[in-house]
Amino acid sequence: MLPVGGVKGVIRLIGAGGAGKTTVGLALANRLGIPFIDLDQQFTLHAGDISEYLAVHGYPRYAQQNVQVYLDTLGSSSKEVVFALSSGFMTYGDDIHPDYLPISREIVTSPTTVALFPSFDYETCVRETVRRQLLRPFARSREREEQVIRSRFDLYWKLPTSKCETMKPVDAVVEAMLTHLSCHWVGGAQ
Repeated sequence: MLPVGGVKGVIRLIGAGGAGKTTVGLALANRLGIPFIDLDQQFTLHAGDISEYLAVHGYPRYAQQNVQVYLDTLGSSSKEVVFALSSGFMTYGDDIHPDYLPISREIVTSPTTVALFPSFDYETCVRETVRRQLLRPFARSREREEQVIRSRFDLYWKLPTSKCETMKPVDAVVEAMLTHLSCHWVGGAQ
């Protein structure tokens, strides 16, 4: 089970695919001099290609396995880390994994969790997210990408976390995040 109080020093980046979690996360981790972990990459290392896994096992089994990969990775990582979660991680059903409910609660209540959006303007966010997603090799159709971001925007917007726009220069985004995190992060160098 998840330890009470979560893990100190973990900065979690959440948001839809194309929000900028990997780009901003890498820059933030480099700036802080701490490791960066991308949950999608960890899933691939532990369970194989995500698209193939989904095709064979389906989404519920993928979500369950993704939560386990999150737990395993978090348990074996250093105390201070920037962690980019999968785009759908905060959308799973409460019963997908025995530890998911306390994990998701800890994530959304942590002052070091930041929800990323290309823009806080809904339509601009949708357009930019779709544009970014279509540049990826595993992209869904334009219509499906738009449908996904439209369904997830409100979910991420309503979470009680800090929010950050990523359509700015990466250095400016990192500076804005550091300003917020300086009050909350228990890690080291900044």
